[in-house]
Amino acid sequence: MLSYLVFSCPLCHSNSTELWHIQTHKPLLGREYHRCKVCDLIFVPPAFHWDKPAEIAIYQQHENNPNDLGYRKFLDRIKQPMLQQLVLLNKSQDKITGLDFGCGPGPTLSLMFAEVGVSCANYDLYFANHPELLEQKYDFIVSTEVFEHLAQPADVMNQLVSCLKPEGILGIMTQRPRDLAAFQNWRYLADPTHISFFSEACFKWLAKHWQLEQVYLGSDVILLKKTADK
Repeated sequence: MLSYLVFSCPLCHSNSTELWHIQTHKPLLGREYHRCKVCDLIFVPPAFHWDKPAEIAIYQQHENNPNDLGYRKFLDRIKQPMLQQLVLLNKSQDKITGLDFGCGPGPTLSLMFAEVGVSCANYDLYFANHPELLEQKYDFIVSTEVFEHLAQPADVMNQLVSCLKPEGILGIMTQRPRDLAAFQNWRYLADPTHISFFSEACFKWLAKHWQLEQVYLGSDVILLKKTADK
């Protein structure tokens, strides 16, 4: 049955949203996906969100092993372009500080940065909850496979941008949705904790709204630089 409810967008808070897709197969049969006509975010309404214990149970199944070469290769897709951008800051690597936001149960990116002399702290709401880290300023922040889990992405963006130094860089790794036909058969939808999906157009809106400059765009990675005077 189609939903005729209008949901406020969790990114731009507009009520100009529309039902975009309903999942037609188990285990998420009937789950709704709405699209914002203003910022182009695709999101799952709160009624379809899993509760915290169920969400944590799924995260604990993730095999994020720092010794897994395949996982390291996967994370290199954000590490390498980030390092290239950090060179432009004209700082020695041992003076650069970063934060892995949403490091998960097996922090790995921080170790990979440490191996090249770059300091990177670990924060995760469930596995490394050190709120004092969100009161500091960083040259860079990385967030891998986190943004698709955010129920309130605007709040998170406000927090992360406030944690960036002038000209600091925010690196986000998340798969981007394309057209509706591709979305309907997208494997990304199989994970019930995936509730927010950022298209390329959505990231352009996001960058403009938070006064960020896009400095890199990969297949599933985007780097956004904070303006010097913000």
